[in-house]
Amino acid sequence: MTNSIHISLDNTALTQRISQIMRVLDNSQPMMAAIANELAAQTELAFIDEGPGWQQLRPSTVKRRKGGAHPILQVSNALARSITTQSGQDFAIIGTNVPYAAIHQFGGRIQREAKQGTVRLRTDAKGRLLRQKGHSNLAVFAKRSHKRATEREYNAQAYSIDIPARPFLPVTPDGQLKPRALDAVMTVLSQFLN
Repeated sequence: MTNSIHISLDNTALTQRISQIMRVLDNSQPMMAAIANELAAQTELAFIDEGPGWQQLRPSTVKRRKGGAHPILQVSNALARSITTQSGQDFAIIGTNVPYAAIHQFGGRIQREAKQGTVRLRTDAKGRLLRQKGHSNLAVFAKRSHKRATEREYNAQAYSIDIPARPFLPVTPDGQLKPRALDAVMTVLSQFLN
């Protein structure tokens, strides 16, 4: 008498799933393009949601801005509009070429050195400085073509500006996807693999 166990395995579903994964991996460019687009969408959400968690603007900054304190990082929208994506068979990239992007993403200190120079200001017929309309303490700058002008020397002191980090790209400082972005990318992967 022989003791034997016979197991019959229906592997059709497993075989289909493996074939599907192999097809995606064989041409992963559409999946990578979808991942790059999702990273761009996550970045756009960061601008809309102001982080979340971005430090609010200082009152002095709000005072200089036209339109108030919000939206943060979007006075001209140049940074938000500069976000680009690239993708290929084995990569999905999101980035920007705006020079000041890194200081907003990571925060830091901007050091301005002392400088001196000459400024040309407009004058009236009696040699008095012309003032800007509605701003009696602000002079009017003169072009080289203005005949009535005077030149004044100026000295600007050195100073520094501390910019808090307001990360807009969906990555942590150590290069990992933020949880919301990771969930979104995993959803994209699931859509391609299902």
